[in-house]
Amino acid sequence: MPAFTRTRPPLLLATLIAVLVVGVQALLVPLFAAPAAHLAPRDLPVAVAGPPPVVAELAGRLAAARPGAFAVTTLPDAAAADRALRDREVYAAFVAGPDGVALHTAPAASPTVAALLTEAAGQLAGGRPVPVTAVVPADPDDPRGTGFAAGFLPLALTGMLAGVLLTVLVTGRVARLVGLLGYAVLAAGVGAVVLHDWLGVIPGDRLREAGVIGLFALAAAGTVAGLGALLRGPGLGLGALVVFLVGNPLSAIAAAPELLPQPWGAVGQWLPVGAGGTLLRSAAFFDGAGGGRALAVLAGYATVGLLLVLLAGHRAVRPAPEPAVGDRPAEITV
Repeated sequence: MPAFTRTRPPLLLATLIAVLVVGVQALLVPLFAAPAAHLAPRDLPVAVAGPPPVVAELAGRLAAARPGAFAVTTLPDAAAADRALRDREVYAAFVAGPDGVALHTAPAASPTVAALLTEAAGQLAGGRPVPVTAVVPADPDDPRGTGFAAGFLPLALTGMLAGVLLTVLVTGRVARLVGLLGYAVLAAGVGAVVLHDWLGVIPGDRLREAGVIGLFALAAAGTVAGLGALLRGPGLGLGALVVFLVGNPLSAIAAAPELLPQPWGAVGQWLPVGAGGTLLRSAAFFDGAGGGRALAVLAGYATVGLLLVLLAGHRAVRPAPEPAVGDRPAEITV
């Protein structure tokens, strides 16, 4: 049978490729753009601190001004509010005092949220200036948090790439496991040096930050490699989808999960990029506070990925069948 009858004509193949790519584009553009275009507080954790009658009145004003926007916690005083900020329990606190309402913020958790709540505090005060205290400030070299977000996302891209390359180019489960662990260790050291010392966008303990970056690298690369080892090509595509194509826009690294349309903000925190960004913020600015769930999520992805690489290698490879006696080529004797 001629070869051209077994393959699609080039014109048809080119058309199918164009349609497929445009279809993927039509899905990716809203996936990336829609969350950023609809940022708004949705059950955003904030505190109201002060005497009970004033706190109740202020909490009611917050709820009336933006229904469903805030999840309000009432606290007795400014000291309790500041502890809640340092523990990453709330993003900001409206503190009622003898001179009126003051706003205590944690820009390190999200500069976007701090700016948004500063504006909201001015509206509650009828346009009068509201004193703002940054209890947990952002890094002075990165006050808007753009460097943190821009510096973290390449870690997801390289983690995905490492998982793909180890699956495609490396054979044997032991070699792949060594490659994954080696990549995680190297990514931890280099990532901490670049983000902490070179760019100066994270100011915390270097060892803790390196540990988070290494765990995230292992979770991202291990997820892709594990799914690739289990499902081959489709597994690599699924891993890229989970780690980057969906995980990136839902991560809320540049904003906050509570600003994304729900349930997508919550879903993003159960994916490697969202959990990794949250855990690195906790390690860099809050001495690890508020990072417990993110730590468990990353450890789970890393563990499952490594197990898939290990177990997929146990699948028996069927030996090639011996040719039948009648199928063996005849020996030529001279």
